[in-house]
Amino acid sequence: MQNSQMNAWKNWANSKPSKEDENEQAGKMAYGGIDIVNNPPHYTKAGIQCIDAIKAALSPEEFRGFCKGNIIKYTWREKHKNGDEDISKCGWYAEELLTTKNQLEEE
Repeated sequence: MQNSQMNAWKNWANSKPSKEDENEQAGKMAYGGIDIVNNPPHYTKAGIQCIDAIKAALSPEEFRGFCKGNIIKYTWREKHKNGDEDISKCGWYAEELLTTKNQLEEE
């Protein structure tokens, strides 16, 4: 991903309009107070989150590809499935992508 694209994703991921806050709260209410974007219980078994197992199994470059694929997936389907929740998931994966990128640059 080029720097301009990365900056666009970073700006998008870091922007959090108040409408998104409202949607996040509505999502938590719909799921009984569970944060389905940042800590979905159906992806945790025996105290291990699936994302942590995936990250441990992949190289940093492979994990970056995994994040990019999920960003595409959630962007692709947001109009047809979970709307704002899927956009929030895109932001979550964009943040993971940036974190991994920054870690690679520090090495």
